[in-house]
Amino acid sequence: MSDSDRRDDAAGPGARLPPRQVLTAKFPVMSMDATPALSTADWTLTLKHGVRPLKRWGWAAFSALPRKRIVRDIHCVTRWSKLDTAWEGVTLDALLADAGISAPTGFLLAHSADGYSTNLAAADVLDGRAMIATHYDGQPLAPAHGGPARLLVPHLYFWKSAKWLTGLQFTDREEAGFWELRGYHLRGDPWSEQRFAEGG
Repeated sequence: MSDSDRRDDAAGPGARLPPRQVLTAKFPVMSMDATPALSTADWTLTLKHGVRPLKRWGWAAFSALPRKRIVRDIHCVTRWSKLDTAWEGVTLDALLADAGISAPTGFLLAHSADGYSTNLAAADVLDGRAMIATHYDGQPLAPAHGGPARLLVPHLYFWKSAKWLTGLQFTDREEAGFWELRGYHLRGDPWSEQRFAEGG
């Protein structure tokens, strides 16, 4: 992924919409609960394997990591899609490199400051497929959209892009997160309409 990476897609907007999605110019705010009060002064990100901490970053140390800028389409399970969204942050590849490790397992849970969690396969967040975003559209990420830092996994439904990220926990098996425990699909691929566990 280059420093300014953009999806090169000559197709029209309709061809970029997964099944049963509707294009929006807005950026709807959707959350499990109220927006937590989380400043950069007290923000930390902890990387774990199971219960064992591997490394922790404060805001200054995290901000010093190599950064990337990307432009991607995003798709919410509630059926809105927004095209060409511009983000800046730290890829999970860069995070693991700074920790001096490779992914220890094939699964992880993303944890948020508000108690939210979501599960992901390591294959869906490595090789430039995901980042911890701190900026949107050239500005620091607004609290309502997950600031100061959120996970961004744009090729999956947006509930996988956990807001207010504070932890990444590698697990030895796939463990369901908040919405997955409540019937949502374990992976959440928009193009396959993996909205719910039963596939509907």
